[in-house]
Amino acid sequence: MQAEQEAQFQEFVRARWSHLVRTAYLLTGDAHHAEDLTQTALAKAYRSWRRVARADHPEAYVRRMLVSCNSDRFRKRRVAESLTAAPPETAGREAGYAGVDERGALLGALAQLPPKQRAVVVMRYWEDLSEGEVAEVLGCSVGTVKSQASKGLAKLRTYPGLARMTPSGQGGSR
Repeated sequence: MQAEQEAQFQEFVRARWSHLVRTAYLLTGDAHHAEDLTQTALAKAYRSWRRVARADHPEAYVRRMLVSCNSDRFRKRRVAESLTAAPPETAGREAGYAGVDERGALLGALAQLPPKQRAVVVMRYWEDLSEGEVAEVLGCSVGTVKSQASKGLAKLRTYPGLARMTPSGQGGSR
């Protein structure tokens, strides 16, 4: 890779690392898997950086790589993991922990969604991408994005840990 392209790639990684890891965390539900997933996607992006850099939106290109690499995790044989709704030890339910509890409940609920629904919900509502942008990232139609989002949100609404949460601005504890 030429020095200029190398510098562009390094700058991209410095600027977008934390954002990409956060997205990967929402896709995987595990901090270690998220970092591994981000590194895998960035390694693939590095190998084809000329093509990635020429894209209209390099970050969207790498985000698509994240989603693809995450889907690949489920295709490979690996040791099955069992996610639990709550950690074995519970901290006090003081007001300072309310946000942590809500975040834990949300992450647990996201972990219960199938990979495609989770990807759509994360991209659409956490990353705040439009339906068209999500469709482009996932390589599917806008209708598929709408139906997967609808099904994913319906499942999230039935998750017991989220029942007590209210959206911000409606008198909740956010």
